[in-house]
Amino acid sequence: MTKTLSAIVNARLQGREGLHRLTIANGRFAEIIVQPELVAGTESELDAVGNLVTPAFVEPHIHLDASMTAGEPRWNQSGTLFEGIECWAERKATLSRQDVINRATQTLKMFAAHGIQYVRTHVDVTDPGLTALKAMLEVRELVAGFVDLQIVAFPQEGIWSFPNGRELMEEAIRLGADVVGGIPHFEFTRDYGTESVRWLMELAHKHDLLVDVHCDEIDDPESRFLEVLAAEALRLDYGSRVAASHTCAMGSYNDAYCSRLFRLLKKSGLRFLCMPTENLHLQGRFDSYPKRRGITRVPELLDAGLKVAFGQDSIRDPWYPMGNGNLLRTLDVGLHACHMLGMSRIDRCLELITDNGAAAMNLKEYGIATGLPARCVVLQGQTPYEVLLGQHPVLASVRDGRVLLHREAINQEAGLVLP
Repeated sequence: MTKTLSAIVNARLQGREGLHRLTIANGRFAEIIVQPELVAGTESELDAVGNLVTPAFVEPHIHLDASMTAGEPRWNQSGTLFEGIECWAERKATLSRQDVINRATQTLKMFAAHGIQYVRTHVDVTDPGLTALKAMLEVRELVAGFVDLQIVAFPQEGIWSFPNGRELMEEAIRLGADVVGGIPHFEFTRDYGTESVRWLMELAHKHDLLVDVHCDEIDDPESRFLEVLAAEALRLDYGSRVAASHTCAMGSYNDAYCSRLFRLLKKSGLRFLCMPTENLHLQGRFDSYPKRRGITRVPELLDAGLKVAFGQDSIRDPWYPMGNGNLLRTLDVGLHACHMLGMSRIDRCLELITDNGAAAMNLKEYGIATGLPARCVVLQGQTPYEVLLGQHPVLASVRDGRVLLHREAINQEAGLVLP
């Protein structure tokens, strides 16, 4: 039976000194007060034992419809984005409602075990039957007790380049997708890509929906659809509701162009989503040496005051054969790949899998503050540095005052027998 809490005690909070008591009433944080010392928790209280408590983790970019399909019907041997799309097109032809429901639910339970309570999934709608979308709409209701699920209508094979692409996008919105997606760099021509961005932005604006575009997920420095997306977001005053996913080509742009681009990005207020593990795996495939990392300019975007979040992108699918749902692993890889291991970066690194992801998902009630839903995780460590070093499983996950997960802290030296 799920345990309902009256408080979390002995908690450390980011940006605050000392220990805190988080009182919970009716599923929300009712009061947050400083504790002078460690106290013994009661039966209805969760003892954080001096560990760091953060808002629940956010997975802002995943493809649940494809999760757990690696090797079906064949493996992506080249490791390229494009062979992955070919493999998926073959697997997509065999999809059934129950197949999608089973794999998506299995993956979301894996996420829950790692403290993730908010997920945005892209669902391929370049399928005349919209099989995956219809199944994912069911999943959204099935998992509502432990995760908030946003669904992106994602045109994997293009809006302009796939037969009836626009009609399928419109039907996906009519059925209940939350977010309008796109993939301009995969359209047949540059003009198609530009037209697709303008069209999808108008569609989102018309229906008052969020936007999340796979944008410039390629090493080609001439792929510059981000400027089109940002200009449209600025024109429609829509920036805080628009996420640019991947933007890998930015890692190959020259600095003169980026200097001009960043002026537009700051004016538009776009959110950015970086998938470090997958981008490292898929990009640089057409390079000999030196090989580029294929990751967007994360520290530069952050320094410009823009919101950047990390996501996993894939869990064992045609694009990425690995993945276990652990965002701390993704965070660790991302900080290494982006040269962000200075202590000032580490001190704020958890924002990349919490607050910034919440901003990208446009969550209205998120965080640890009086009056907000009591949705948080207890991590093993007193600081972000300790959490990152240990890479230990989440100790507890609390949702609306209910304990979804509670496990004992790991002693790294337990069982060690030395001569």
